[in-house]
Amino acid sequence: MSSDGINLTNQFLIAMPGMADEQFSGSVVYLCEHSDKGALGLVINKPTDITLEGLFDKVELSLDRPDLMSQPVFYGGPVQTERGFVLHDAPANDGAAFMSTLQVPGGLAMTTSKDVLEAISKGDGPKRVLVTLGYSGWSAGQLEEEIGRNGWLTVEATPEVIFDTPIAQRYERALGLLGFDPRMLSQEVGHA
Repeated sequence: MSSDGINLTNQFLIAMPGMADEQFSGSVVYLCEHSDKGALGLVINKPTDITLEGLFDKVELSLDRPDLMSQPVFYGGPVQTERGFVLHDAPANDGAAFMSTLQVPGGLAMTTSKDVLEAISKGDGPKRVLVTLGYSGWSAGQLEEEIGRNGWLTVEATPEVIFDTPIAQRYERALGLLGFDPRMLSQEVGHA
């Protein structure tokens, strides 16, 4: 919960057209955590040239999931780009939790410990996953300020956009959740 009482956890941040920051231009970010201390999210629509098969090979694990082998690893954001973050369906029971998992209230789970990759390797990990290198972080009040300057739109996140929508369509699909034609967006900051 931020200082103004708005909690954006389990929401998409959608970069406004004309976002000046190249790292976030055209991005959709899934917010895993938002509090008065800041925010943490993962970009879900910027693939790298690394596949999950390549990543598993690099960490010396086998990947016998044809549905995941060619899936790209994503650029999650500019912070800790050497670290992996796994966004996945929340475990059905508490017994399936991993060593370092953040349960997103009402949403998904984000795991940073290697045991989630080991579980996937053995075939008993989460079925739907999105793996990123790095994350997006905002200090206290920074995200609220960027939203106030018309840098981002926010909308309730849906797992379908993350796991079932082709990468090239995720930005448009996330915008579509807002219920209006994205071509109507202005890049100007409004002053009523």
